[in-house]
Amino acid sequence: MTRMKSALLALTIAFTTASTAKLSYAQDADAFLHPKADSWPMYHGDYSGQRHSALKQITPANVKDLTLQWIFQTKQTNGLKSSPILWDGVLYFTVPDKVWAIDARTGHQIWQFNGAPNKAFHIGHRGVSIYKGWLYYMSPDDHVICLDAKTGKVRWDVVVADYSKGVWATMAPLIVGNHVMVGVSGDFDNLQGFVKSLDPDTGAVQWEWDATPPVGTSRSTTGGNVWMTGTYDPELNLVYWGTGNPSPVLNGKPRPGDDLYTCSIVALNPDTGKLAWAFQPSPHDTHDWDAVETPVLADGDFGGEKKKMLM
Repeated sequence: MTRMKSALLALTIAFTTASTAKLSYAQDADAFLHPKADSWPMYHGDYSGQRHSALKQITPANVKDLTLQWIFQTKQTNGLKSSPILWDGVLYFTVPDKVWAIDARTGHQIWQFNGAPNKAFHIGHRGVSIYKGWLYYMSPDDHVICLDAKTGKVRWDVVVADYSKGVWATMAPLIVGNHVMVGVSGDFDNLQGFVKSLDPDTGAVQWEWDATPPVGTSRSTTGGNVWMTGTYDPELNLVYWGTGNPSPVLNGKPRPGDDLYTCSIVALNPDTGKLAWAFQPSPHDTHDWDAVETPVLADGDFGGEKKKMLM
């Protein structure tokens, strides 16, 4: 328990070291490809999914000296399950129907966005993404909302799925170039899983990749929802996602075969949405195993050769 408390305090102090002097909100592709040590500009920290912080101020020698810097009360009954992003000294984090911007040095609220009353089932929310001064947030009732990072004002609001059919959203979008990529949850109904790419300026759909055929077609497989933020290899220009189980979840008889592309890791071209390759750990899943995990990327030696690896 002592170690856990120290880790939490370390996270608080690490975030509060960031400067709030400029608040420029300027951002380009390099901020994602090579994040500054005092920033956490996306859900995973960087594109690799490794969630490694380059900060070095906290060490085994001084961790015992950390003390509480500040506390911010959300005044909500929902627990915080989002990963805060940090940009220009501001922390942004969420519960399903709210977004906060907090000064990372003082804990003072800059603004709060109140979304529509929750209309859909939800189990938490993973956070927002930022790009060129705009935040991208998925509401639990399947809207993608673009907010001004300085003020919290809505720029645009688009619907990506129909919550009345049992689909809900928890994802922090993945932004690559001028593509805001999202997916949804809802794996116990006959629903089609997908990844959609939206235009960051307008919210218009650029492309959609479907994990399973449209409902009502000759193939009976549905499912394959995508609810965790993907990762990206800029050298290969591929994004990686894990997909959920097929439905019906436990009854495989109505859906014979492997049930592609459920329970799969897929690699997509972010510019076109075209499938580059797929690997299915559990074909014809009847145990609700899923493959919705963070596809962690690393370059290293494997079998004596340099390899690009996904874990």
